[in-house]
Parts: sequence; structure tokens; C-alpha cells
Amino acid sequence: MRKEQELRPPVQKFGTFLGVYTPSVLTILGLIMYLRFGWVIGNLGLPLTLFIVVLSSSITFITGLSASAVATNMRVGVGGEYYLISRSLGLELGGAIGIPLFMCRTLSITFYSFGLAESIAPFLPKAWGEVTPFTIQIITVIIILFITGISGKSAGLALKLQIPIMIAVGLSIIALVAGVIGGGVRAPEFTATYRTAPEGFWYVFAVFFPAVTGFTAGIGMSGDLKDPKKSIPRGTMLAVLTGFLTYMFVLVLLGITARLSHAELAEPGVIWIRVAVLGAWLIYPGIWGAILSSAFGSILGGPRVLQALSSDGLAPRFLSKLSKTGQPTVATWVSGAIALAAVGLGGLNAVAQFVTILFLTLYIIINLSAGLEKLVGDPSYRPTINVPWYVSLFGSIGAIIVMALINPVACIIAAVLVSTLFIYLRRRAMKKRWGDVRAGLWIALARFALLKLRRHSIEPRNWRPQILLFTGNPAKRRGLVRLANWFSQNQGLVTAVQLIVGDIEEEYKDIEKKRREMDNALEDEGLMAFSEVDVVSDYECGILDIIQANGMADLQSNTVMFGWPKRPGRLESTLRIMRSVSRTGKSTIIARTKWVHDPGQEMQIDIWWRGLQNNGDLMLLLAHLLKLNAEWRRAKIRICSIVESEEERERMDASLNRLVPETRIKAAIEVIVRPKDITAAAVMHAHSRDSVVVFLGLREPEPGTESEYAERLRELAEGFNTTIFVRNAGEFSGHLVHTDY
Repeated sequence: MRKEQELRPPVQKFGTFLGVYTPSVLTILGLIMYLRFGWVIGNLGLPLTLFIVVLSSSITFITGLSASAVATNMRVGVGGEYYLISRSLGLELGGAIGIPLFMCRTLSITFYSFGLAESIAPFLPKAWGEVTPFTIQIITVIIILFITGISGKSAGLALKLQIPIMIAVGLSIIALVAGVIGGGVRAPEFTATYRTAPEGFWYVFAVFFPAVTGFTAGIGMSGDLKDPKKSIPRGTMLAVLTGFLTYMFVLVLLGITARLSHAELAEPGVIWIRVAVLGAWLIYPGIWGAILSSAFGSILGGPRVLQALSSDGLAPRFLSKLSKTGQPTVATWVSGAIALAAVGLGGLNAVAQFVTILFLTLYIIINLSAGLEKLVGDPSYRPTINVPWYVSLFGSIGAIIVMALINPVACIIAAVLVSTLFIYLRRRAMKKRWGDVRAGLWIALARFALLKLRRHSIEPRNWRPQILLFTGNPAKRRGLVRLANWFSQNQGLVTAVQLIVGDIEEEYKDIEKKRREMDNALEDEGLMAFSEVDVVSDYECGILDIIQANGMADLQSNTVMFGWPKRPGRLESTLRIMRSVSRTGKSTIIARTKWVHDPGQEMQIDIWWRGLQNNGDLMLLLAHLLKLNAEWRRAKIRICSIVESEEERERMDASLNRLVPETRIKAAIEVIVRPKDITAAAVMHAHSRDSVVVFLGLREPEPGTESEYAERLRELAEGFNTTIFVRNAGEFSGHLVHTDY
């Protein structure tokens, strides 16, 4: 087995240009550009035509941004858009869109092959007889077998064939430019005439829109890229920009050329050959190349969606089998077989609109994925391309409107298909039980959510602080509750606990009164937290009992937070409690709040990093969560570390500079060599004296050494403003850098 692995050639991986940009841009510069651009101008005039380009390109640009945002937040695998959606919105919705995505990519093979066959047919020898629909189907079958055979053998060969195709497309555009310059120019038509499109503006828009739907061709190659996180956003956005600029340029050229009248422009067909230098000799190779490259993009992307569906258990396992060169050969031949069967549908018009509708469905879900990720605000969602949620949702709404305008019936069919697949993959539906209109619905939803949560373990990407805060009277410690809310971004759960040490028989009458007072105090300050009042006979044992009993079902606290104790001996008690809390898998925060900040003053958050016990991971995440709040958006995060020598400084600096880009959290780095005559505490105080918040790690003191360690913490805290001590012991431990879907 080892010898076979050594003899097997390495799987070929592709970069941004060949893997993403080339297939995307050649799918964009395709059939519509050559066959319908003149027709669009001839019916709408130049201003409205350019408006269509801007409007349709805006939808694809937003979708490209959304896809890039999701792609830069995860380690992208095989399956392109399916992979992005399934890892963001779940396998159910991923499968619901993945199956139609596979089908529309596969039907696109037939669509482009038909287009290529129809453009080749006029050049067939007349001795072969009249060209019939059956002749077109035979040529289409040959084309499908040709591109399937090449793609099944090697994706590299298929992609490299696109280089000469790109050259042919470029030459055709140059020939058009030369033809326009040589034939003279005239003023463009500024008003719509609808000469050959009496159906109106939206009909012309519907015909044009498929021209901008090809930018996802490169995303479909995600599993074959060297670095998908970089290649997908760069290649996709560059292809969208290239297509937009090329479209605007070509449309202006066609609008001002004197070689054709406005009426001639409105005629459907290959009008480029009547304008360009050398006519058909340069234009037809460009047309054939663009169509062929689009077919290659479909045959490369479709099987990889099927491969991903198979790997996730949503399709038969044998479909994920790879060849020695790393190609999904079985899935490729299955795609080719379906494409061959679709030839029996008759022609282009039988598949074109439905393919477009399915692609628009995909755009809706891609934008929805990015928008919901941003709205939910998981701490792990830290894409390097930051797209506001409303921009992504605007892209979804725009795609829905376009779908309805192109073909309302096909739009409804696509929605029903996706919904049916989603319901089937879920295999169960929510049963609604109505009671009180106001409370009954929320109780039913809460119960449903808790039952669903029981079946889904919390993964590192979903982790956020669920804080159990021992605050005393919140009316006197509002700053502490506000800090806990900042850490949770008002989306996690914060439970504020007021502890009463005494006898339950004597104190029970005041419990409800104190809880209402806590609720009122929190509400007055606009703080989101649950209130709880507990009576215990012993401080330390009582707190441990509360920590273990806190929560419902699988929704339990994962972080225990304490304020800075004022009573003698309480900090030592807190450290003893922390040791036991760590055994329960929960993290500990001890916060000494001392807010000193003048308006306009730069807000600095310092993290003192030692790289031990994974405390640094949680401190960095808490600092990031703090910065996500509106009050802290202008704050700057600085990671500080003390070393004993210049050699250690270089090692630590290199280590932190590798770590920070991986976390996708923007932070400055400062590594300090400690002078021999100055203590570490003095160095830290000097560097962080003016910082608004300072994060420090906690270690577990050995039993009996709590007093000594407590004194050390007091010494450290005295030299700072707000100081937050962190002990990371939960299931999040050590996962910040490795948070992938």
C-alpha cells in the first residue's frame, strides 16, 4: 500500500488565475455577449443598456462579496457553493441547494453544448445535407463526450485548454475595437424603441441577465485550489470586475459604430462579424472558445458538487471516488451521462430559463448565508472580507425580484423544489402548540430550541461566553454586569447571581423581593441578564453547588465570572473555587473594574501573553468580543509579552506574527525584553498604565498557596485601570486558532 502511495502522482492543485479567474471570466464572456448585446442596445438604447449592466452586475458583485466573506472564514473543501452553504446554514439547506446546483451545472453542459453545436452547424459541408434538429443533437452528443472525456481524465488539461480560449476571446474583442475605429462612429441611440422586443424592458433584462451568472464557475473548483481562502475572493471579484468593464466597453463600441444602423443592431444573431476586422475569421473562434470554456466550467464544477454531496452522505458513497490524479471520475461520468440524456429535451430554450432560475436561487442562499452569519454574530465568524449584513440581504432580495421578473412560474417551481428537498432532508417538522398568544408561542419555541440543541453539541465555531456572574447587588455593580454583556454581545446568556449566606428558613421571604429589585436595576440600565438570588449556608460550597446546578438541558453556563472582592480572604476563596470550577470544564473570569477614560482618548486593550495553559486564546477572543460592541469599536488591541533575552524576543515575535493572521483578529504585537534590574510587574505597569483594559492569565495555585498568589494578583491589579484575570478551562480551550467549519 505504501509503495502504491509513493508511486501515485501528487494531486494537482491550482492557483488564483488558472483555478478561479480563468473559468469564471470565460463563463462571463460567453454566448450573450456575442449573440445578444447588439440586440439589447438596438431595443433599449445605450443609457438603459448600461443601466441594465450596472443593475445586474450589482447583484453578482454583492453575491461575489458574500461568497468571498464566507470563504475567507473557513477552510474551504470540495463542492464550491454547496460547501459554503452547508457549513454555514447546515447540511439540510446545503443539500437542498446542492442537488439543484448539481443539476443546473449538469444541464448547463447540455445548454452550452447545444449553443456550440448550433454555431458550428452552418460550417458543415453542404454535401452532408440539410442541417436538421437531429443533426444539432448528434453534434451536441459528440461535444458532451469530448469535454467529459477531457475533464474526467484531468482537470489540469481542461483548465489549460482555457488559456488559448482566452486568447481567442481577447482577439475577437480587439478585432471589434479595430472594426469600430476603422468604420467610423456616430451618436448612440438614447431612447428605447423595443423594435424586436415588444414585451418591454424587463423581458430584455431577463434575456441579458444570464450574461452575468458565470462568476461562480471558479468557486466550483474550491477543492482543487492551493489556497481557496485567497484564490476564491481574489479570482471571483477580479472576474466580476473584468466582466463588468468588458461589458461596458463592448456595449459602448456597439452603440457608437457607424457600420450598423440602430435597426440592424436590434436584429438577433452574430452581428459582430459585420463590424469586426476580418469578421468571421476572428469572431467565430472567440464565440466557440467562450462557449466551450463555459461547458468546461460546468463539467468541472458539477461533479465536484456531487462529490461533496457524496462525502457528506447525501448521495451514494461511490460518487466521491477519486482517480489517481485526484479527479472525481465517477461523478464526472455520471454528470456526462445526465447531460447526454438532457439532449433529448430538444434544444436551448427547453433548459435555459430554468438553469438561470436555479443559479439565482443559489445567489439568494449565498447572500442569505453571509447575511445570517453576520447577524448571528458567532465569535468564530471573522472573515477577512467584512460585508455588512444588510448588503448581503439586499443581494438576496434583488435576486428574488429578478427571478420573478424572468419567469414567475419557474421561480415558484424552484422555490418549491428547494423547500421540498429541505423538508425531506430534515425528516421532521416542528409541531406548533398554541396556548397563550404572548407566552405560549415563546414557551413552545424555547422548548423546541432546547430539544434541538440537545442533538447538536457545541462546536468551537459556535462557542461564545455563557456567563454565570456572581455580582452581589447589581444596582451597586452595574459596571460588572455591563462588562459581562459586552463579552456576550447581548446574544449569549448572562445570569447575574446575588448570593446570601444564611439560613433558607429565615431568608426565603426576601428572595423574590431581591430578585425583582435586581430585574428593575438591570432594566433601568438597559442591561440584558437573568436575575437569580440564592441562599447558601457556606460561601465556597454554596457557589460550587450553584455552578453545577446552573442551566437547563444543554444550555448551561461555560464561564463563571466574579467581581473583585473587597472582603478580606474572599480573593483566596475565589481562587479555591476557581480550582474546582476548572474541574467542571468551565472557565473563570475575575474582573476588577476601574473605568478611567476621557472622551476622545484612544482606547487601548492590552493582553499580556505568556502562551501557557491556553489562557491567551480566551483572552484574545474576549478582547475581540469587547471590541465588537459599539462603545469599543475604536479601541485597539495590543498583545504584549515579556521575555528574558533578545533571542527569545525574536522567537516570540515570530510566533505571535504567525498566530494573529490565523485568528483573523486585528491586533498589534509588542514583545519586551525585561531589564535585569526591573521586575516583570514593573514592566507591565509601565507599558499598560494608560490602557483602558488589561487582560492577564490565571494559573491554578497549589493548595495552601492561595494567599501568596492572591497577594501577587493584588500587586498586579493595583498598577492598571480595569483588570480582567482569565482562566481558560472549558471546551473552547485552545481552539481559537483552529476554528474551521
